[in-house]
Amino acid sequence: MATGLLDLVHLTTWAVCAVIKLPQLMAVLRAGSASGLSVGSLLLELAGFLVFLRYQVYYGYPLATYLEYPIIIAQDVILLYCIMHFSGKRKRALFYAVIFWGSWYMLSLQKWIIDLAMNLCTFISAASKMAQLQHLWQTKDSGQASALTWGMSAYTCAARIITTVMTTNDLAVLIRFIIMLILNIWVTATILNYRKTKKTD
Repeated sequence: MATGLLDLVHLTTWAVCAVIKLPQLMAVLRAGSASGLSVGSLLLELAGFLVFLRYQVYYGYPLATYLEYPIIIAQDVILLYCIMHFSGKRKRALFYAVIFWGSWYMLSLQKWIIDLAMNLCTFISAASKMAQLQHLWQTKDSGQASALTWGMSAYTCAARIITTVMTTNDLAVLIRFIIMLILNIWVTATILNYRKTKKTD
């Protein structure tokens, strides 16, 4: 039973993550605008994902527990490029790519570096969600922000809480997913609230 549940959770997580950023990408491309999205939030999210992925690889955790991260990172990179394109800052995207690429290799130079980075990863990822919330609160407009993308992110965090408990039981990873679940639900609710407010005006 437990193995069947674990396999189901893995499969649904991978399926969701295969398309997790597509609603957001489609909204941005359809509108030709990235309004409602925070570049800072996306950059912090990418940093958090890269650290988390590197940590999982470094410690040799089962591939099934982090397989979705390369897919999400690729989608985030495409989304970041679209945001940079629509804001006229395409050249800056190359700068970010070089920084992230260099960081990927530096993270695993020493064990203490990857451990420290993983502990900071929760704060980085939380900061990405808070940056998006702050952007929404300041503009009072969800713009092109996709509630579906954020809702799917909440689901994947809930699913990864289950898989973490059933496989690695890594406390740092578990705490990260619990905090991200709460913040993803908060961002989703905020987007829906501003979308509802905009419709009633």
